[in-house]
Amino acid sequence: MYVVTLLTNPATPRLEAAAVEALRNAWGGGDAQWLMPDVAAEFDVAEVPSDRWQVWDDMQAMGVDLVVQPSAGRKKAMLLADMDSTMIGQECIDELADEAGVGARVKEITARAMNGELDFEGALRERVGLLKGLPVDVIDKVLAERITCTPGGKQLIATMKANGGYAALVSGGFTAFTTSVAEELGFDEHRANTLLSEDGALTGRAADPILGREAKVAALQEITARLGITPADVLAVGDGANDLGMLDLAGAGVALHAKPSVAAQCDIRVNHGDLTALLFLQGYSSDDFVGA
Repeated sequence: MYVVTLLTNPATPRLEAAAVEALRNAWGGGDAQWLMPDVAAEFDVAEVPSDRWQVWDDMQAMGVDLVVQPSAGRKKAMLLADMDSTMIGQECIDELADEAGVGARVKEITARAMNGELDFEGALRERVGLLKGLPVDVIDKVLAERITCTPGGKQLIATMKANGGYAALVSGGFTAFTTSVAEELGFDEHRANTLLSEDGALTGRAADPILGREAKVAALQEITARLGITPADVLAVGDGANDLGMLDLAGAGVALHAKPSVAAQCDIRVNHGDLTALLFLQGYSSDDFVGA
């Protein structure tokens, strides 16, 4: 059996019962269950519909996300999450670059790297090099004034942990940011790159080895082995090309507001919902949510 989930952004609820019922009837599904009024609903089907992606396109035009996945095992024991443009709304290195006066150049490189057009490690080293001489205390300024958490993040982590789950933040960004974000959102651990500094200023270098695509895959493998679970028990979420390895290996890999070239390689795509979408996809209702 498979489960069909329809969802939209809780901030702009627009999921209509008529649309849910029309699709359920067209696909011969079971009774619809509402996970949150006007926001998320689901129903079972016996097989993956042949017109799945055509309907997905139609739903996207309505501001609704559509996911079809196996019913069995969809509640996961672990969350493995990217940070930049996933758990937070910004790219930290871009924000630092703005402070350093090289924002436009760095943002261009970031966009190309996240779209898979550039080698991640080389692109990271080039961008970090442009930050040379930036005072270290600017990091605290950026954290305080520029970084915002993506809506639903605290509920996602608190709810999964309340149900026995584990949460790990794994970022191609920097520990100077993941330390704060992981603590604020409730992650159990975090991994990222380290910016090097000397005499209170950034040196323009990051410590080796660079954490990129393969390191995220390694994190998934190492943490699951330590916890005594398998990659099938993991819900991974990210938006960039360097996330594709872990998204592919995880039992459920979610492309969240992802670059088009990344989303095209993932079956689970969330373009409208916030991070609570990852709870709806596991079958949690809004009544089950923990945290705020």
